[in-house]
Amino acid sequence: MKTYGIVADSSADFNQQQQKEYGVDIVPLSMLLGDKVFVDNNNLDVDAYMDEMKNCKEKIGSACPSPNDYCQAFEKYDSSYAVTLSSSLSGSYSSAVTGAKLAEESGKEVYVFDSKSASAGEVLVSLKTRELIDKAISRAHLIETVEKYINELKTYFVLDNVDNFVKNGRLSKVKGKIISTLGIKPILGSDGNGNITLFSHGRGQKQILEKMAGLVGKCGKNVKGLTACITHCSNENFANALADILVKTYGFADVIVMKTRGLSSMYANKLGVILSF
Repeated sequence: MKTYGIVADSSADFNQQQQKEYGVDIVPLSMLLGDKVFVDNNNLDVDAYMDEMKNCKEKIGSACPSPNDYCQAFEKYDSSYAVTLSSSLSGSYSSAVTGAKLAEESGKEVYVFDSKSASAGEVLVSLKTRELIDKAISRAHLIETVEKYINELKTYFVLDNVDNFVKNGRLSKVKGKIISTLGIKPILGSDGNGNITLFSHGRGQKQILEKMAGLVGKCGKNVKGLTACITHCSNENFANALADILVKTYGFADVIVMKTRGLSSMYANKLGVILSF
């Protein structure tokens, strides 16, 4: 009997139990705090890592999995579907494509999806892929359906603290200082091609909650009956409040709320929240 697998990098915020429940293999990225390396696997103590990151004065960054890491995951199955971070943000997609070519040399069948997103977005793409595998549709139809799903996916996120965006070069020091001084919380998201752009901003959790929820109504996508995913870094109350609005105001059928793993926690920082639908 042919075996099918879903392989995602660790920006997809499935915990160990959820990996088993949904049948998703996680290939870990690494986080860099100066010269220290932390592997984003199931053994990582995220809280301890976050404490050390807070005190780090050196450059903060990340490293994608190697092609061989991906190849080893693909070789566990006859046919695999990989889901990676946006290729505009990480080399994970390119590494997965190279790993797929290596696995295909030994007769494996692999297709790599560029999620054009991260975190909550990767979770949803992985779940959509699992849903279609379970329906036993053709490979060609599955790929076409998931690629269409990715192109229609919306991702927004709010940062309570922009320090790490400054440290890893995704935001200039001047802009970061202005945002911190004025107490502005930026609401960012994907531009549809996997690049990060600014959508709105606010002050205080109540205003940010209203503005983030408001973006759903303004996005132009028919969301009634859809499943959304919210990932959060130590901000469960905000995430649950946002989930409640999505269901009551916009008619989402389900909203999955998850904690961020190491990589997403590094970029989101404490109180950061990511929404995808």
